[in-house]
Amino acid sequence: MSTVSRELSVVVCGAPPTSEVRALIRLAQQRLWAVRVVPTPDALSFVDATVLEAMTGHKVEVGYRSPSDARPPRPDAVVVAPASFNTVNKSALGITDTHALGVIAEAIGRRVPVVMVPWVNEPLAAREPFRRSIAQLRDEGVYVLLRGEHPAEPFGVENSDVGDFPWERALDIADRSADSPNPTE
Repeated sequence: MSTVSRELSVVVCGAPPTSEVRALIRLAQQRLWAVRVVPTPDALSFVDATVLEAMTGHKVEVGYRSPSDARPPRPDAVVVAPASFNTVNKSALGITDTHALGVIAEAIGRRVPVVMVPWVNEPLAAREPFRRSIAQLRDEGVYVLLRGEHPAEPFGVENSDVGDFPWERALDIADRSADSPNPTE
């Protein structure tokens, strides 16, 4: 019988695809990942924590743990999907004012593969801070998955259908990244 061999942290933000994160969890578990879900505070209204905890066998990690709590295993990869405008920009700046941002910042600093899939509307995607943040995250080794590259077009700009969200593609990149720190598309 196969056993789980890798740890995947899934950071979700407050955006429509978040309600479908179960699809990513199922795919990851089929590929023998142990999954921990780390929602941003705004993502809590998009998920059912009880369902996610039942699926993963792990408590949904909303806030920082107390000193007496056992530290969870360090992830072998982190998928940030969907990543909001706020999370993309704060991650690029190294801001850790939530547990979810702390997970991302630590993974980047430890050179753990991070796959980020922005979900941003057109006016926000057009902003220079967003474009700078994408470039800065990529410079630090984060794989930022966009729908289009020139111009950089995140998911959520033209098509708000969550059915098109690239859960499997993000996991494919995480799989390759966990085996090789420089994945190619």
